Amino acid sequence: MAKALILGGATGLLGQALVRVLAARGWQVSTLGRQDGNVMDFDFLQSRLLAAHADVVFNAVGFTAVDAAEDDPDAACEANRTLPDALAHILKNLGNGHLVHYSTDFVFQGQGETPLTEEDEPHPLSVYGSTKLEGEQAVLRELPERSCVLRTAWLFGPGRKNFVDTIVAACEKRDTINVVHDQVGSPTYSVDLAQWSAALAEKQATGLWHAVNSGQASWCELACESINLAAASCRVMPIDSAQWPQKARRPEFSVLDNNKLGAFLGKKPRPWPQALRDYIFRDYLPSHRKEKDKH
Repeated sequence: MAKALILGGATGLLGQALVRVLAARGWQVSTLGRQDGNVMDFDFLQSRLLAAHADVVFNAVGFTAVDAAEDDPDAACEANRTLPDALAHILKNLGNGHLVHYSTDFVFQGQGETPLTEEDEPHPLSVYGSTKLEGEQAVLRELPERSCVLRTAWLFGPGRKNFVDTIVAACEKRDTINVVHDQVGSPTYSVDLAQWSAALAEKQATGLWHAVNSGQASWCELACESINLAAASCRVMPIDSAQWPQKARRPEFSVLDNNKLGAFLGKKPRPWPQALRDYIFRDYLPSHRKEKDKH
């Protein structure tokens, strides 16, 4: 039985999906997170990795508060660059164990109109994007034969609040909501991402991968689809990014090309609307109804 150690497995959106999926595939799973101690402390991290004897370490921890990163670049750097670098370093010294690390579409400037491949030149616009790029480079430099980096984007899924939840909840309180329409990306279901991650880990895949559901959407399109599926009733007003000022610059078009992943899996990842339907009907609505019944 393969052993997995999942950083962020207890509380993270992706981490929880990894726990669920890997356990269902017969892996022996343990988790490590901030609630267990200071994962940013090298000695603590080393002792936990030594004790875990994991075949694969999944690093689903990161500083993902994109705007807050602009104000606290040191904290962003520690989580997004120093931690993955340390993990790769420790596993290299241990002489065994594979590392699966997650990065983001924010490594790209996003000026074009063509989905971005693993070969495209990154050019981050924000502290978050820069620190994530440095993290993925550190992993692939330090542990090239035993690591893979999965760039993903626009995650939704069970276990933690996400864009889809926020939008549907806002619709229950208001008649109209404003959503940005001029940023286009790759909405991705955390449970699908966990399945692809497991498949890559089981084959000890290495290198850089774009791991997203197929198709593309603006935030506005994702919001409309979520609202329709949840049968919420409110109007969505498309607005420009300029009308919703944020500290960090976002890429305008950061759709990731998943053809490499599709070739590996033997079929293209399913379209995001199909994955969203699964999430809304299997997870979001049932748990939402339970919450309502409590009150």
